[in-house]
Amino acid sequence: MLHPSSGIGQFAANSRKIIRFLRSGCTNRPFYHIVVSERRNTQNEPVIEQVGSYDPIPNECNEKLVSLNYERIQYWIGNGADTTTSVAELLGLAGFYPIHPRQYLTAWRNRRNANAQT
Repeated sequence: MLHPSSGIGQFAANSRKIIRFLRSGCTNRPFYHIVVSERRNTQNEPVIEQVGSYDPIPNECNEKLVSLNYERIQYWIGNGADTTTSVAELLGLAGFYPIHPRQYLTAWRNRRNANAQT
């Protein structure tokens, strides 16, 4: 029998699922795995499947790297999985979801601050 965090472990078939970020990396250097897990309050639960990754620190070309498995995300959402707000924002920027309203507010604040500095 495999450990549940292997991605094909056992989980309750009728429990609620959520697509969320799982933080890894070191101090001051975060890296996030986008995972499907059961909806609980604990952070140490085993994941069902990893469906992507996100590196929020810009690289030399000022790019934040994202990798998404659209087919598996579509499968889990079709089977009733919810997404956290931060994952919904990322999927909106990737074109999978409509753009999240928080992104519009962030862009408006950035433009306002840029105009105030000039």
